[in-house]
Amino acid sequence: MDKYSYIANAHGDYIDELYTQFQADPESVDESWQKFFEGFEFSAHYNEDLIPTPSVNGNAAVQEDKDSHAYKEICVRNLIYAFRTRAHLKTKTNPVRERRYWKAYLHPEEFGLSEADGNTVFEAGREVGLEEATLNEIIAKLKVIYSHHIGFEFMYIREPEIQSWFKEKVEDYAIHKKFSYQQKRHILGKLNEAVVFENFLHTKYIGQKRFSLEGGENTIPALDALINRGADLGAEEFIIGMAHRGRLNVLANIMGKTYEQIFNEFEGNTPSDSTMGDGDVKYHLGYTSDIVTLGGKKVKLNLTPNPSHLEAVNPVVLGNTRAKIDYLYERDYHKIVPILIHGDAAIAGQGIVYEVAQMAKLHGFRTGGTIHFVINNQIGFTTNFDDARSSIYCTDIAKVDDCPVMHVNGDDAEAVVHAMEIAIEYRQKFQRDVYIDLLCYRRHGHNESDEPKFTQPDLYKKIAKHPNPREVYSRYLAERDEMDAEVAKEMDKQFRQLLQDRLNMVKQSPLPYKLQPLERQWQALRSSKPEDFDQSPVTGVEMELIEKVAKSLTTVPENFKPLRQIDKLLKERKQMFFEQKKLNWAAGELLAYGTLLTEGKKVRLTGQDVIRGTFSHRHAALFDSETSEKYNNLNHIDEKQAHFSIYNSLLSEYAVLGYEYGYSTANPNALTIWEAQFGDFANGAQVMIDQFISSSETKWNAGSGLVMLLPHGYEGQGPEHSSARLERFLQLCANYNLVVTNITTPANLFHALRRQLTWGFRKPLINMSPKSLLRHPEVYSPLEAFNGNHKFQEVIDDPQAGPRKTKRVVFCTGKVYYDLLEKQKADKREDIALVRMEQLHPFPLKQVDAILNKYKKAEICWVQEEPKNMGAWWFIRENFPEDRSLQCISRISSASPATGYAKLHAKNQQLIIEKAFTL
Repeated sequence: MDKYSYIANAHGDYIDELYTQFQADPESVDESWQKFFEGFEFSAHYNEDLIPTPSVNGNAAVQEDKDSHAYKEICVRNLIYAFRTRAHLKTKTNPVRERRYWKAYLHPEEFGLSEADGNTVFEAGREVGLEEATLNEIIAKLKVIYSHHIGFEFMYIREPEIQSWFKEKVEDYAIHKKFSYQQKRHILGKLNEAVVFENFLHTKYIGQKRFSLEGGENTIPALDALINRGADLGAEEFIIGMAHRGRLNVLANIMGKTYEQIFNEFEGNTPSDSTMGDGDVKYHLGYTSDIVTLGGKKVKLNLTPNPSHLEAVNPVVLGNTRAKIDYLYERDYHKIVPILIHGDAAIAGQGIVYEVAQMAKLHGFRTGGTIHFVINNQIGFTTNFDDARSSIYCTDIAKVDDCPVMHVNGDDAEAVVHAMEIAIEYRQKFQRDVYIDLLCYRRHGHNESDEPKFTQPDLYKKIAKHPNPREVYSRYLAERDEMDAEVAKEMDKQFRQLLQDRLNMVKQSPLPYKLQPLERQWQALRSSKPEDFDQSPVTGVEMELIEKVAKSLTTVPENFKPLRQIDKLLKERKQMFFEQKKLNWAAGELLAYGTLLTEGKKVRLTGQDVIRGTFSHRHAALFDSETSEKYNNLNHIDEKQAHFSIYNSLLSEYAVLGYEYGYSTANPNALTIWEAQFGDFANGAQVMIDQFISSSETKWNAGSGLVMLLPHGYEGQGPEHSSARLERFLQLCANYNLVVTNITTPANLFHALRRQLTWGFRKPLINMSPKSLLRHPEVYSPLEAFNGNHKFQEVIDDPQAGPRKTKRVVFCTGKVYYDLLEKQKADKREDIALVRMEQLHPFPLKQVDAILNKYKKAEICWVQEEPKNMGAWWFIRENFPEDRSLQCISRISSASPATGYAKLHAKNQQLIIEKAFTL
């Protein structure tokens, strides 16, 4: 027997032990051994001479009768199992390159079978949908299913029900799926649109970047099939995220963006109205449309705008999807389907892909399964796939959470459509992710002016001679007399003329530029105006409502047994609300959430350890000390309230922040919050901050009211636990794009959070959150500060200072105020006024002017804890009124945000405070 035989490789005693284990509990052994033992027992049923145990005294019973029919039945079953598991390594999926050699071990000889067994009839044929069949017939069918133009990976799926369904679907589809003439004509039509559109742009706009789909045009019939079949299975909306490759083709031939609009952008026609923002290049833009499918179903399509940061859009799409699941589709995951279109180099190389994969089944982040479609050009810019990844496939990330993968030859239109239909059926049935890997090529360089032969001369000789996918498919149909070759020619002619007519129209009369219409949920909002930021709207609430929320925050069910420390916390909360009438930071924050919930506005808060809070201050949900059952107080205010969602996230900043940004763009009437464990950790999400949060409104007219809570403050905790990099956010500020705050009172936090949904527009809020102030004895707000006509205070003047006595006005922001206040009180200094800048951007110039006019004769200084080259100093200096000189008191400029030595920190901090009070 060959060394690769399943039996010859196993030690007899080990098989004995496994078989005994299998008889007691089949699920207790590996799937491959389950199949082996099932096959053996099945064969023994048809051969009474074979004892139904795989080994006696070291598998002798089997080996003595290895030429028996029953034994060969086992071998055939093992061959079938091997095809299902490893045939993807030999599939004909690469249209332009020889397939790399992998040891697939699929020869019959490797399973104890020989050429002489070819015409022997085996019961094992039933395993692949045949009756009794010869070995040759079984192998032929296995090759049709598993070794043609689709390579299937699914046998690693650990849930038997799901694995079994996928196996049956694959094997049934391959044999019985037949496309009608109308279906084939429709596939050819979509493929024609994709090919002619690219060719037309290539000839009309020579040298202009468009990141063409040429070589991967079967993406268009694939997406078309996915949407049509998905609609039949209950989907009402599809949200697509993709990078630049093929984006214009998808916009035109899937999304329904008119060819005139696209040509208008190529012609360079720009908006005359400067208030329309900076815009973006045409292959980054998004689009929303409603279409009617072939089955007569009306569905909404959304293509999310995104920058050139490739996979960065992934969590944004998923967050947007989840928001709509939560508030539009009543938690029905079948009604909305996210589609992520990847490049092969990007999906293998970008870490965000792994972060998103780990979100897929998490309660706070699941979206009911994502369709991952890879346009696999086999090259990243100029880098070959063998330099781009260590894994066999670019899609091997799928194995992280048992997702099936289909590798498809990009020249086979029907195979591509076939795979997409299986994918959407799988997603709709199991609510899991699925991957389709379209093996294709890139006809031109990375962009149309690039020369790919510099780095891949041999490959591009082959590509130059290779027919495009439409030619391949039309030839296939013609060779089988399924469609006249003239049909394809007529399609080409008609569509090309249509494009020419549209281009002529644009050249003769340029279209007026118009922004993509906002989705319905955003239409009630407006753009902000400069005067909106002169002062904040009223955000105080009635005392009756405060007491109602307070009751929920201080009450637990009768049978709920909190930990002793939590019981103490609840009593302290109750005292604050009902006896002391003053609230600390956590109480002010939770009160803001509770009051919004009663107004029907959803609140969602995520981040690492946010339920308890990194500094153990929030305790937004409580856990029973005996059962660990969770009780969320804020979901028990009244029956008509909105839902409060709070989730401890996976250990990710990049993906989770992107997800919450996406969530905020879908539901403007929800308060969406991401909290960093420490503000410094926002560094890991800088792409999201730079490319989406700070600039999406001016680039894509995409609004967001996302709140970022970033713990910030110098308390001797070292370089990575001190600074949330305030300076970076302030550097991004322009045109009222962000609200940046460093708040010092619970009441001001309350009003800032409520203001997010009170404004008639939406802006991201970046707040430098406290750490030590969470329990600082001075950090309390009286209950009346949350009531009535109160509002957010952008600047807080010193309540004790008088203009006559004041010789110096110290402007500051955040936690350092309390260090200065301690010194002011200790030294009884009436000549120093402490003014807090609670909001830095939009800069409250009128309010600052009013305070400066109050202290006309005093000197002015800015005090900050951060080094001089960091913090707010440069921003303050730039925005401060020019007629008043301003000096800075801070730590000296530094490469690192803070020292790691506690004594040095304390010394430097004391120097800052002393200098602030030294005239």
